[in-house]
Amino acid sequence: MVITGLESILKEFPAKLKGKRIGILCHASSITKDFGHISDIFFKRNDCSLAALFGPQHGIHGQTQDNMIEWQSQRHPEFNIPLHSLYGKYRKPAPEMLNEIDVFLIDLQDVGARLYTYIWTVKLCMEACAEAGIPVWILDRPNPVGRLPFDGPVLKKEYFTFVGGASLPLCHRMTLGEMAVWIKEKYYPGCDLNVVWMKNWKRASLFSDTGLPWVLPSPNIPSLQTALVYPGAVLIEALNLSEGRGTTIPFELFGAPFIKSERLKKNLDARQIGGCAFRSHDFIPTFHKFHGELCYGFQIHIIDIDRFKPVATALEIFDAIIETSDADALRFKKPPYEYEYNLMPFDILSGDSGMRETLISRNNIKIEKERWSHEIDEFKKEFRQIAVYQE
Repeated sequence: MVITGLESILKEFPAKLKGKRIGILCHASSITKDFGHISDIFFKRNDCSLAALFGPQHGIHGQTQDNMIEWQSQRHPEFNIPLHSLYGKYRKPAPEMLNEIDVFLIDLQDVGARLYTYIWTVKLCMEACAEAGIPVWILDRPNPVGRLPFDGPVLKKEYFTFVGGASLPLCHRMTLGEMAVWIKEKYYPGCDLNVVWMKNWKRASLFSDTGLPWVLPSPNIPSLQTALVYPGAVLIEALNLSEGRGTTIPFELFGAPFIKSERLKKNLDARQIGGCAFRSHDFIPTFHKFHGELCYGFQIHIIDIDRFKPVATALEIFDAIIETSDADALRFKKPPYEYEYNLMPFDILSGDSGMRETLISRNNIKIEKERWSHEIDEFKKEFRQIAVYQE
């Protein structure tokens, strides 16, 4: 079984944390193997004090359903300590939030996609703690889709936003701890960063190999199957397609009222996209895009995990939809998106304007995928310098 950073720190509590006032950034997945939540565990300890809790997007218990649904800071109803929202008025901890803590502890479950916001909340916390002289401790957890290949464009600096703040591929294979080390070296060398690494985790594995319980890290990632398609399917958020929100299998489903199912199915099958199959599945979202409308769509079924590339698959899907739909049926959404009011949402998610421009211009998508490959090769050279876990 994989031993997480949380399990390790509880087994052998670091001397540097004893007697300290600790602030913890956590969420619903911040649990032990027997489902104990980090906040309850630290509240009961007598060798340190839980001084404040911080929550990322979706809240500490995953209560806020969608993007740009903020939640507000409050007093914890049981612990009577501050419960600070970092997805609302503040995304970076304000100095006064850090006044009463000696150590900032982070335990978050990532999903292996660069645009997932938790690591960018971590980046802002590292910046704030570096400014305040407060050490940061990260309790590492598995990348649940580490077995997937590097995939997608490497984020360009001019597209840095709250859904991407470092030059990583869209599907990056790193853990939260490794990304934090990358961020420290690139941006905040003065941050006193301490990572409690996992034991027994291999990068080329899936969450189902860890022996750990799955707790959905955000409301629309209910399962590992969702996490596997998410690095590519999440790009649908920036299109006038439904990504399956308002159904029981978000991101595995995609569709829209304008989809021509039979034509699209033939087109997708002819492409022989590696590792997956597409099954026609119409749906009516109960909320979000096309709420209450019939969407003609498909479910993505992964049939060979070792051949599946989530971002490349998404690009093929978008290209096929354009080929089989009425002219201008597929459209790119305009800003704002996740606190960005100027750049195109699709570009900040994908990493730059290349994928969008390829689709609009009807250029050969093979060339676009080759571009990613060259960018990923350059990324790997730096990645090898900070990689902690073996394949």
